[in-house]
Amino acid sequence: MDNVLVLVRHGQSEWNKKNLFTGWRDPGLTDQGTAEAHNAGRLLKAKGINFDIAYTSMLTRAQNTLEIILENLGQEGLQTIRDQALNERDYGELSGLNKDDAREKWGAEQVLQWRRSYDIPPPGGESLKDTAARVLPYYKQHIWPDVKAGKNVIVAAHGNSIRALIMYLEELSAQQILEREVATGVPMVYRLTGNGQVEDHHDLVA
Repeated sequence: MDNVLVLVRHGQSEWNKKNLFTGWRDPGLTDQGTAEAHNAGRLLKAKGINFDIAYTSMLTRAQNTLEIILENLGQEGLQTIRDQALNERDYGELSGLNKDDAREKWGAEQVLQWRRSYDIPPPGGESLKDTAARVLPYYKQHIWPDVKAGKNVIVAAHGNSIRALIMYLEELSAQQILEREVATGVPMVYRLTGNGQVEDHHDLVA
């Protein structure tokens, strides 16, 4: 399959498992997260999808997920560009806190607002709107030109950096994107037209 863009959220991290706000902190993958990455690689291989270039964030969990996927495809050593523009949303003062502890400190309603509003950031952190403000220019300047040139591109990143891309690609509203769940380790395959619109997209699941 040629001329595709694949987005994949990293596999489960140690802090996902512990129900902690992670953001720009850098925990590794759990055994389950490693298994999810291997499964993603196998699913892509079964579809006959290979890549010409890869993009990922500066965070270990995304980089390791990408490495495992490429290993399953026999594409170790593929040109890979790492940039903090693709990092997870920065949760500021919430980073490292258990979500239940955060609710005790600030109240459940306030924490829910920070997590599920489009443009209200937590203290010292980013909203989804802020995250999109760095992800989308990077996509337009670096990733899209590769896709437009006919390359197969994989982006291994994070729940919210990928949400920003999904919102843009699928032309979703702020409310629609907040309702969209992005599962760990599930490749999302997009085929785009010459002007960047989505011609077809589907998730690869076993």
